[in-house]
Amino acid sequence: MNSQYDLIVVGGGVLGTFHAYHAMNNGLKVALVEKDGKPQGATVRNFGQVVPSGMNSKWQAFGRESLRIYKKIQSKFDISVRQEGSIYLASNDEEVQLLEELHTINISNSYPSELLTKEKCLLKYPNLRSDYVKAGLFFPEEIMVEPRVMINRLHEYLRQSGVDLYMGETILECDLLRNGVQLYTAQNRMLSAPKVIICNGSDFKTLYPKLFNDSDLIVSKLQMMQTKVQPNYTLPSSVLTGLSIRRYEAFAECPSFAAIKAKEETDSLEKKWGVHILFKQATDGSMIIGDSHEYVPANRIDELGIDLNMDIDNFIVQEAKKIFDLPTYEIQNRWFGLYSQCKTTDIYQHTIDEDVHIVTGIGGKGMTGSAGFAEENINLIFNLAHA
Repeated sequence: MNSQYDLIVVGGGVLGTFHAYHAMNNGLKVALVEKDGKPQGATVRNFGQVVPSGMNSKWQAFGRESLRIYKKIQSKFDISVRQEGSIYLASNDEEVQLLEELHTINISNSYPSELLTKEKCLLKYPNLRSDYVKAGLFFPEEIMVEPRVMINRLHEYLRQSGVDLYMGETILECDLLRNGVQLYTAQNRMLSAPKVIICNGSDFKTLYPKLFNDSDLIVSKLQMMQTKVQPNYTLPSSVLTGLSIRRYEAFAECPSFAAIKAKEETDSLEKKWGVHILFKQATDGSMIIGDSHEYVPANRIDELGIDLNMDIDNFIVQEAKKIFDLPTYEIQNRWFGLYSQCKTTDIYQHTIDEDVHIVTGIGGKGMTGSAGFAEENINLIFNLAHA
């Protein structure tokens, strides 16, 4: 069976799905092909925090556009978007200085943020430890989603809007023809289109193994966990903390960042495991806590193993307890995610004979940056000058 489209997107995670969304919005006939029955990768294995505040200037612009897109879709179709804002909590004077400098940068960028004193932070965030917090920087426009809910509801929205979804279909072959591209699936399906966008690292590896091995992609393993329901407790926004301030790209644009980073210990456990502490309350009242970062080249992904490192989880909980006295730190669920990213660029892009576009390696920017980035990328690929 041969089906003809204007665009076929391979990979039903957040990056591929938003490419399909923007192509559909531009009147194109679109197919979205996902190898699993439901997405299993990084899109469903993260916090669901949409935080342009943590990104450098280029990606903050994409992230702010993503906020607009998420909210627009939510106004038509419930994809679990909650606008509760995000806060960065500083634990010492150096981190306070970085918050003040980022606040100034965001004033110049016209991106709303509010500096909060220690007292205001303690008033706003129940059970926040007084011996930890020095100040906070709050971003009211930022949102959170439930990742495993969001992506499946977004797929349903696309299906109802006219996108053809092929779930649980593995692409076996991608043939370049004189007048476009033909894909063959393991289900004996043949799909054709002038353009194909591959947004899944696994499909990239299967279809173009040499190109994959020669790429500068690296993979990060992130560990996260979920507490049991917090009795009679509400966290009013996403929370990012001092180690996040010292890690996120946005703060690298602050004048004091380089000098502050140079003074850090290089052999600490947070450095060894790439730990920074995040909190997000899920809709059922449980708390999501994490996370960590262990890196290997993408062609050596097996070295990351399939097990959770309990030393890392125990360290994360130990550090989290220094920040919030939550009613319970009893853990009901643990998992890890694998995120691909590039060593030398902020996203991996490679075009084969003008018609096959490989777009992957967005790393930890996926949930925040994909919607805005995919909009620009669709405009470029299809030369949509009016956009």
